Amino acid sequence: MLSEQCYKKIDRELAKYPADQRQSAVMAALAHAQVELGWLSPATLQEVADYIGMPAIAVQEVATFYNMYNLKPVGKHKITVCTNLPCALTRGEQAGQYLKEKLGIDYRETTADGMFTLLEGECMGACGDSPVMLVNNHRMCSHMSNEKIDALLEELKK
Repeated sequence: MLSEQCYKKIDRELAKYPADQRQSAVMAALAHAQVELGWLSPATLQEVADYIGMPAIAVQEVATFYNMYNLKPVGKHKITVCTNLPCALTRGEQAGQYLKEKLGIDYRETTADGMFTLLEGECMGACGDSPVMLVNNHRMCSHMSNEKIDALLEELKK
């Protein structure tokens, strides 16, 4: 299921740890698998577990504990809006509402064209930059006014 290139990336992560500590690379391995496949199916979790040499349940525990792992298919662009209290008090809630209206979906939903999934997120460690959003777990967007949200959506549609 995973490509040779993905396995090479996982091998680089595994090389960072002693042979008897391969499980230390599980988070990075899951991240690489998710970048390649878009989400982590039960079969993918099993494949990562087998490759690392971990019990599948231990890999599942990691994947279900952290919210950056997608355990169901998501849109091409996953936008996570911080709605934790400091952000909620400084326009985070309004930014989320604006995105819901623009995309025509609610939190934990995906647009009909499969382009966008919208999620609520907990603290992203950028309270002073609120409202903040995380795009595809890799890009932090700060001070998101309605105009900046519009520009972000246009950019991502291209």
